[in-house]
Amino acid sequence: MTMKQIRWFLDVREYRRVSRNRKTLREPGQGTDYTQERFQDVVRRVVSRIHPRSMSLRVTEIVPRTPTSRSLRLERIDGPLPPFRAGQYVKVLMTIEGVRTSRPYSISSPPGAGYLELTVRDKPGGFVAPYLLNEVKVGDVFESSGPAGHFYHEPLIDGEDLVFLAGGSGITPFMSMIRETVGKEIPLKIHLLYGSRVPEDVIFGDELEKLAASRPGFTYSLILSEPPEGYTGLKGFLEAGLIRRLVGETSGKTFYICGPRVMYDYCLAALKELNVLQRKIRHELYGPPEEVTKEPGWPEGLSKEAVFEVEVAGRKIIPAKAGEPLLNALERNGVVASSLCRSGECSACRVRLLSGKVFSPAQAAVRESDRQMGYIHACVSYPLEDLRIRL
Repeated sequence: MTMKQIRWFLDVREYRRVSRNRKTLREPGQGTDYTQERFQDVVRRVVSRIHPRSMSLRVTEIVPRTPTSRSLRLERIDGPLPPFRAGQYVKVLMTIEGVRTSRPYSISSPPGAGYLELTVRDKPGGFVAPYLLNEVKVGDVFESSGPAGHFYHEPLIDGEDLVFLAGGSGITPFMSMIRETVGKEIPLKIHLLYGSRVPEDVIFGDELEKLAASRPGFTYSLILSEPPEGYTGLKGFLEAGLIRRLVGETSGKTFYICGPRVMYDYCLAALKELNVLQRKIRHELYGPPEEVTKEPGWPEGLSKEAVFEVEVAGRKIIPAKAGEPLLNALERNGVVASSLCRSGECSACRVRLLSGKVFSPAQAAVRESDRQMGYIHACVSYPLEDLRIRL
């Protein structure tokens, strides 16, 4: 047998072997089809571990931060903590005075810490914050969502020169980013401009000063709007002139904003004045407007105390105040509705508006297709008359 015949024979034998096993082999360029039934259990386990719909979290430590804030450190007791991006949040569910409600809280601990740290600040007239600050103790267990949100650093889009504009408790997602950057020695240049009313309200102040002193790439600037007598630090608000003086040339930098709505609007105007491109601005909203009656477009003469009837199709009729988010009224009256961000962005709380009118501030990021089909975001929708909705 010649060498040519031997090679031919071997090629034929290999072809037959491949043909017999073709059902178990992948064609060139093809991956595994994990939609096949035999993979479903594995897929479910992997997805639920990485993206759990819910988690049981136990309070392991309570860390005082300021006279009006503290951090809750929590461990997961029904499985391992899932991975998350620095800057994301979880929705915490709780029952307060018989009302089942939830609130989103940014994670202030860095990824890989082995626990989740949620930092809570008191809110005058608040419902949830006073409970978390005054009633919660070590050992308490909460249900939460998995990590969510898109307020995090994207290296390919955001670059390596970042400016964080924080106000009040809006510092919390930035702490996760800063702690991760410093702890893992990620080569980023970060300048934090933190606006606070008085020194006593500054959350993480001591830690931020130490991190800035130890990490050349991290700069910390504290600005007080109501400084005490004799204060020699930065004063005022995060306006265009101050931002320009502190960060210098704005081109090439990505700006992140997190804080109260009034601060968010103020900073957006400042960045527009500085000619910062919209694509170089990232933001995270914190809840509905503080005073919805002051929002552009609120009906003149309508009191926020006006009460309307809301019929939940197939369920019940409940009262709802004009100046209160529809989602709050549903929860207070025992109607369980889905929610996540409670800021008008994620659409988890969308409901079908069958009849009636609602007021929605500009932050309600309702998709155009949802608008055409009559959907609204319950967390930032305020009744202007009697309503009929479907969950």
